[in-house]
Amino acid sequence: MPLPININDLINGTTVEWERIEFKEGWNDLDILHTICAFANDFSNLGGGYVIIGIAEKDGRPILPLKGLKPEQADKIQKDLLNLCKQKLKPDYTPIVEPVTFHDKLILIIWCPGGQERPYEAAESFAKGIAVAKHYYIRKFSNTVKPNKTEKEELIRFAAVPYDDRVNHKYSLNDLSQGLVRSFLQEIKSKLFDEFDKLTFEDVCRQMNLVEGPPEYIRPKNFALMFFNDHPEKIFPKAQIEIVNFQTPVADKNFTEINLEGPVHHQLRDALRYLKTQVIKEKVDKVSYQAEAIRYFNFPYEALEEVLANAVYHRNYEINEPIEIRIHPDRIHVISFPGPDASIKMEAMQAGKVLVRRYRNRQIGNILKELKLTEGKCTGIPTILKAMEKNGSPSAIFETDDERQSLLVTIPVHKSFTAMLPENIILTENESAVLWLCYNAAASKAEIAAKLKVSPNSGTIKRLLPKLIKMELLQYTIPDKPKSSSQKYLCTELAKNYLENNF
Repeated sequence: MPLPININDLINGTTVEWERIEFKEGWNDLDILHTICAFANDFSNLGGGYVIIGIAEKDGRPILPLKGLKPEQADKIQKDLLNLCKQKLKPDYTPIVEPVTFHDKLILIIWCPGGQERPYEAAESFAKGIAVAKHYYIRKFSNTVKPNKTEKEELIRFAAVPYDDRVNHKYSLNDLSQGLVRSFLQEIKSKLFDEFDKLTFEDVCRQMNLVEGPPEYIRPKNFALMFFNDHPEKIFPKAQIEIVNFQTPVADKNFTEINLEGPVHHQLRDALRYLKTQVIKEKVDKVSYQAEAIRYFNFPYEALEEVLANAVYHRNYEINEPIEIRIHPDRIHVISFPGPDASIKMEAMQAGKVLVRRYRNRQIGNILKELKLTEGKCTGIPTILKAMEKNGSPSAIFETDDERQSLLVTIPVHKSFTAMLPENIILTENESAVLWLCYNAAASKAEIAAKLKVSPNSGTIKRLLPKLIKMELLQYTIPDKPKSSSQKYLCTELAKNYLENNF
């Protein structure tokens, strides 16, 4: 049965980290058993891994062209694998196996999700077919190894299945949307999409590891309900993103608010779409000594994308608090719950040197990686910092409280969008009145004249409007046609900042 992943991306290491993939040219029962055990233990909560048989490797990377397997080899391996896992691996654990044709060669992909009953032990060796001693195995980078004493204690201590991967006994298969599942498989270009109409929905969900249980008691996992239910916020209270857009640097009553609900990945994309279309602004500076203009943004999109994706990935869905985006002219705050793991030093986080690889939500991370919404390779914080630097913006700021109950990420605005008027320029009462009139909405010449109680053709209007435009405090709504009968005037960010800081 096809796996819920793009095979080309898997083998090329595009969506799954190399340390989660083990290439084997042929069948080696002992080595493969130990690797399956390590992936099932999922020591770092990365989501298990894949053993690919029929491809040789060098330094952990596939050697192409590949050798492949003969059909009779693949059949025998599948039979041997089933017996091996049942007899030599405890507690019971059965990986998902799929024969795949890749580059015209037959290979075998063994998908080993993180197990529900970890920690698992596997036979260290066989003596006349009998298991000799059992040991835990974990993945360390691209290697399968026995854990040392500290790692063994940690494996046992953190054996509980992450919340997103737990079975939810309150809901059933009927609470998963076939349309959302089908759309996801189509987007990631999984071969399972081609088989969707030939299989029962139950078979599809089992193949995707969305459900567990016998036929008479099939129950979805929490992450399945987060992504493939139309209203997960009704199942997980406050599992939503709230956007509050303030017009001033200080939070006041002058704001707009949007609550984004629905499947988690839809929330994330809707939030990013709002920021991209309603918040992010670009400036272009032409430089006399070079052909290319200098372009920069008030807030770099790449940084905001990473901040939000990380918030969705790492939040605790057992805490009934939304992800909150608070937008001010001079900064954007993203607040999520809880804060970073206690093992992460905030100084290291601020420097972009986060080395911890134990993730809170292994299955949510897998889905986001498949959708190309996050990398999950501990690159989020460095990406944010690099995006800010590339845009010429001040560095992002990461803060948490003493109990690590929340994480506050601040994205400061680019300095060019907060420039103040020179100290020697003082606005007249009429000029200030015009700017306040055009602060939130564009005003026509007639509306400005009415505000000042003068004629639209008066000398006051003829002098005042060109002056404010020259000072870059007002801007045309139709800049290509300054004399258009539909022309209106709107405050620039420079003027807004001046008003906010001086009145």
